[in-house]
Amino acid sequence: MPLALLVLALSSFAIGTTEFVIMGLLPEVAADLSVTIPEAGWLVTGYALAVAFGAPVMAVSTATLKRRSALIMLMAFFIAGNLLCAIAPNYWVLMIARIVTALCHGAFFGIGSVVAANLVSEDRKARAVALMFTGLTLANVLGVPLGTAIGQAFGWRFTFWVVTAIGIVTIAGLIAILPKDKQEAQSSILLEIAALRNIRLWMALSVTVFFAASMFTLFTYIAPLLRDITGVSPEGVTWTLFLIGVGLTAGNLIGGKLADWRLGTALAAIFAAIALTSAIFFYTSRFVVPAEITLFLWAAATFAAVPALQVGVVGFGKDAPNLVSTINIGAFNTGNALGAWVGGVVIDAGFNLDRVPLAAAGMALIGLAATVLTYLSGRAQTAAAAGE
Repeated sequence: MPLALLVLALSSFAIGTTEFVIMGLLPEVAADLSVTIPEAGWLVTGYALAVAFGAPVMAVSTATLKRRSALIMLMAFFIAGNLLCAIAPNYWVLMIARIVTALCHGAFFGIGSVVAANLVSEDRKARAVALMFTGLTLANVLGVPLGTAIGQAFGWRFTFWVVTAIGIVTIAGLIAILPKDKQEAQSSILLEIAALRNIRLWMALSVTVFFAASMFTLFTYIAPLLRDITGVSPEGVTWTLFLIGVGLTAGNLIGGKLADWRLGTALAAIFAAIALTSAIFFYTSRFVVPAEITLFLWAAATFAAVPALQVGVVGFGKDAPNLVSTINIGAFNTGNALGAWVGGVVIDAGFNLDRVPLAAAGMALIGLAATVLTYLSGRAQTAAAAGE
């Protein structure tokens, strides 16, 4: 595999870390900026909404650029946003910084996956794209727990200084190692927009939204829940995040095989598993060992959906792969914002943090219903479109 793929993987590691690490640092950020936990949770929502709405805008804005140039420009946004996070004097500046950082997210993954595939021969394209996205998986396994530990030891701002440094290394690698484009600038975005008329594509995107909502209703508030309900120490939260990262990785590997088996059926089973493990966590969250086991199983069930969701969306939007990939990232982050909001509403309504997993289970059941409507109610068309 070309060295340039490792640079792309490092890029996805940095982007994934800055998105998710805020959840491990939510108590520290809330205390330092004198805001409530639900208000701090809006930093997750703001980032996610910026990705959701910014992804197609950035895709249009970079459509006339060569892909290498577009990636370098997007990484510059990433560095500027994280630098602003590190020096933000108050909550609203931090919110703006998170939004600036998020602007690069969706378009970078959409364009980067195309670049990764073009770096290798035809028979290695899938592995190349998978290697790039390995950085995102490692962000959950290593980046989030390490970033949380650094933030707890040296202050949450120091974590963003570290991510900024990683971004600088990454942009240097993109400039030095990423091959210059042999092709012309990317094709007109209008040609891809014209292909987005398939109603089942938008139904599949809605499944992605509810998947992410079910995940982030719980994941956004996992640190305060572990501290206040389970009684885990700050250091224990770090190790729990590592355990969750391992579960996410295992689920991603399992999900790839399930997606190849029977896409619609696999997604329905996965949503049922997410709902079940979320509901079980309501009961086990007060006991450390059962809570840790439940969270590992919940993480594995959750990320098992990712390959199936990607296959389904690209299958329905095969005539617009670049834009569909970017929009799907936006759909994921729309669900991220929805989930963070739902969890915050539960807390603001006066319920205990241990009620948040029940809300997550409810979102998973909605996702199950959307899956049945999208994939299982029209199996023949789905099979033709998504390769089931």
